[in-house]
Amino acid sequence: MKRSAVVICPGRGTYNKEELGFLKQYHSDKKSFISGMDAYRRDSQQPPVSELDAAEKYKPSLHNTGDNASAIIYTCAMADFLSIDQEQFDIVAVTGNSMGWYLALAAGGAVDFHTGMHIVNTMGTLMHKQAQGGQVLFPLCDDNWQHDEALVQQLSDTIKAVSQDNQAEIYQSIDLGSMAVIAANDYAVKQLLNALPKVQGRYPFALPNHGAFHSPLMKPISDIAINTFDKQILASPKIPLIDGRGHIWQAHSTEAEALFQYTFDHQVCQTYNYSKAINVACKEFAPDCLIILGPGTTLGPPTAQQLIKMNWRNIDSKQTFKRIQQDDPFVLSMGFEDQRNLLINS
Repeated sequence: MKRSAVVICPGRGTYNKEELGFLKQYHSDKKSFISGMDAYRRDSQQPPVSELDAAEKYKPSLHNTGDNASAIIYTCAMADFLSIDQEQFDIVAVTGNSMGWYLALAAGGAVDFHTGMHIVNTMGTLMHKQAQGGQVLFPLCDDNWQHDEALVQQLSDTIKAVSQDNQAEIYQSIDLGSMAVIAANDYAVKQLLNALPKVQGRYPFALPNHGAFHSPLMKPISDIAINTFDKQILASPKIPLIDGRGHIWQAHSTEAEALFQYTFDHQVCQTYNYSKAINVACKEFAPDCLIILGPGTTLGPPTAQQLIKMNWRNIDSKQTFKRIQQDDPFVLSMGFEDQRNLLINS
């Protein structure tokens, strides 16, 4: 009997030093697919994804910029999607985090894989060349992934104080489990990093090579995208899609024009609520499992944190989540070898 699954597509922060060689390691059998992605990049006068992935050394200035990272992550994730054994798993919906929305469009069949690469590569290149500001991470949970009201209050008070300065522009970028992702202009990023308390050994943390995504500061890029892409580029998906508001775009009955406007306007300029997407995925589709595509594993904790906030399947803490993952995993991440092996046809 098939297990029902919601597939989750990763965002920009998922191809790091540890993921170098991901395509070569896991997808040497997909030469035709990868060659197609490489051909698109060559036609765009950009380094092919297979060459980036096969580099001897990971270079943040090469691998982590928007124009390159987006293309590598897209290729890795779609190759993972193709690897899922659909004799075992019935994919009932697709969602994603941030850039993962573009990937979800391809996985869900609203575009073909070549067009998906065109969208991802175009938006990634625009972000690399023209994005303003940055993103700051700050946790809203304790070490056990449980909600911490004191941290919430500290963040709120700091944002309120910094916002008194007329030079500062601050917005909520992504609702990411129990992690706050704040978008801000360059001036406000510096102020936030100085003013927020230092917690858990690494926060606050400014994401390198990231602009103020999912905020009004991205409006110029949204305008370019709307005027660049063909208005008919998107179609009704073949699998339901859950967007960054928790809205469900139903299979075969979605209005393509509305999907276009959401994708290149609202989604670019407004908060992306990944937490709501996971909430809807669980409550509306009641899947047997959530499958997180590779590369990387960074989307696992925010997903687990949202499950804890929902008390989904009585998951109420990091310890409980880890115990369930050992006994009968609900979240299957293709970035982990053991979980990956449960998903592919061996």
